[in-house]
Amino acid sequence: MDHLWAPWRIKYILSNKGEDCIFCVKSSPKENRKRLILYRSEYSLIMLNRFPYNSGHLMVAPLKHTGNLEKLTAEELGDLSVLLRKTVSLLRKAMDPQGFNIGMNIGQVAGAGVTDHLHFHVVPRWIGDTNFMPVASETIVVPESLEKTFEKLSSLLEKMDRRG
Repeated sequence: MDHLWAPWRIKYILSNKGEDCIFCVKSSPKENRKRLILYRSEYSLIMLNRFPYNSGHLMVAPLKHTGNLEKLTAEELGDLSVLLRKTVSLLRKAMDPQGFNIGMNIGQVAGAGVTDHLHFHVVPRWIGDTNFMPVASETIVVPESLEKTFEKLSSLLEKMDRRG
């Protein structure tokens, strides 16, 4: 039997998942980079998923700490929608995907890993990007490091913002 080692997963397995909300972070360049936060708007943020389903897997979340969609104001929902569109545009330019999976799981029974803070998952997809690994060995193969993806997306996002 062959073994595929994924030592970076142990960090997640052993991490304390109940202490701090991953989306509630004070804004500072150092903290944003540490938490893989690419962008903040008035009411929302874009961040890389530390344990992605695919390269470029991003999350878009409101800054308001709530697991209830009805508790967002019209302004917060509008801002979240604008950032969702910006995220898709960014990934199209940076990675040229052939499609996207975009979704929000609300509540533990629906599959939400973070149940008390709403967030969209934006996963770029390509023909042939799935294989037997998740089924056969519960392993996901992500071909690009988070650091490289963060650098690529953050520099492109800065260029996009300068152009308007």
